[in-house]
Amino acid sequence: MDLRHRNNVNVMGNGTSTLVFSHGFGCNQAMWNYLAPSFKERFRVVMYDLVGAGLSDLKAFDKTKYGALDGYARDLNEIIDAYAEGPVILVGHSVSAMIGALADRLVPGRIAAHVMIGPSPRYINADGYVGGFKRSDIDELLDTLDGNYLGWSSAMAPVIMGAPDQPALGVQLTDSFCRTEPDIAKQFARVTFLSDNRQDVIGLTTPVLILQSSDDLIAPIAVGEYLHSVLPNSTYCLVDNVGHCPHMSAPQACAAAMAAFLAPWMAARVG
Repeated sequence: MDLRHRNNVNVMGNGTSTLVFSHGFGCNQAMWNYLAPSFKERFRVVMYDLVGAGLSDLKAFDKTKYGALDGYARDLNEIIDAYAEGPVILVGHSVSAMIGALADRLVPGRIAAHVMIGPSPRYINADGYVGGFKRSDIDELLDTLDGNYLGWSSAMAPVIMGAPDQPALGVQLTDSFCRTEPDIAKQFARVTFLSDNRQDVIGLTTPVLILQSSDDLIAPIAVGEYLHSVLPNSTYCLVDNVGHCPHMSAPQACAAAMAAFLAPWMAARVG
C-alpha cells in the first residue's frame, strides 16, 4: 500500500525534528493551514488525512480495521516510520490526540512529545469523571447521525467550531463534514464518541502540551484538568477561545504556546 496515496501525505519544512499533524473527526488536513505553516522554518512538517477523510483513499477503508482507534494508530506509526526524521512530535486534534497516545503505547519511545488540542479520553461521564455528556446524549447524537448525517453536519459543525466572530470557519468545517462519506463518518463517530482511552493516557510519561479552549462544547475544562492530573509530564494551557478548534480560530495563541513547549526540538536544518 502506498502510504502517500492512502493517507494523502504531504511534507514540507526544513527542521531536524518532525511535527506530525493529525486532524479530528469530520475534519481533514486543510484545517491545519492556519497553524502548521508557522513551524515549517524550524521543523519538518508532515500532514495527512485519516483513512476515510479528506483526500485519503476511500478504497483503503476497512470496517474491521477501523472499528477501533487502534487501526488509525497503526497507520500513524507507519506514516512516522516512512516520513518522519529525527525526534517526532505529534500534534493531534480531538480524537487524534488519543490516536497519538495509542501510537505511543504501541511503539514506546518513538514519539518524543505530544501537543494535544481539545483532547478527550472519554466523552461520556462516569463515576468520578466528567466527560461532558451523558450516555443518553451520545446515543441521541449517534441516532441523529444515522438518520440524517448531512442535516446533522449542517446544524452541528458551526456549533462545534464556535468562533462566533469568524463565521467563515464554521462554513469551512461544515463543508468538511458534508464531504465525508456518510457511512464512514457514522462508524468513525461511534468509534470516537463511545471510546474510553483513560487507561491509555494514565501514566503516559511522554511530555505533553494540553491546549484547550476556555469554552468548548466537546471537551470541557474538566477534561483538560483531568488529563493534566494523570499525565505526569504534561503542561496545561487554556486558550481564550470559544469552540473546539482553537488551531483554526485562535492560531496565534496556539502557536505561541507550542513554540514555548517545542523549544528543545526547534532547530532548522543547516545546508
